Amino acid sequence: MKDTSIETNPILKLTFSFSLEIMDYCDKLDGIKKYSLSKQLFKSGTSIGANSNEAQDAESKADFIHKFKIASKEIKETKYWLLLCKNSKGYPDSDPLLRKLLEIEKVVNKIIATSKTNRP
Repeated sequence: MKDTSIETNPILKLTFSFSLEIMDYCDKLDGIKKYSLSKQLFKSGTSIGANSNEAQDAESKADFIHKFKIASKEIKETKYWLLLCKNSKGYPDSDPLLRKLLEIEKVVNKIIATSKTNRP
C-alpha cells in the first residue's frame, strides 16, 4: 500500500484491508460459479471503503456524516450477503469477514455518533 492517507487513517486502513479480503472472497465465489452473489457482495463490500474515503474530502460536516451513513448502509447490505453465504451449503467460510465487518461497523457508528454530537 503506497497511499499514506490510507496507512495513517484507521478507518481507511480497516476498510481498504476489508475490500482486499472481499475481492479474494468474491474470487472464490466466482470459482464455484456463484457469480450473481459475488457481484452483489463485491459492490457493497468495496463501497464501504470507497464512501469512507470520499468522506475525507467532504464539503461540510453534514456531507461527511452523509457519506458515513451511506457506508453504514453498505455494511448492512454486505452483512446480509455474507450471512447468506454462511447459512448456505457449499459456500466458502464467511465468518472471518463477518468478524472484521463488525469491527468496521462499530467504528463507522462511532464516527457518525461523534460527528453528530460535535456538530456546530
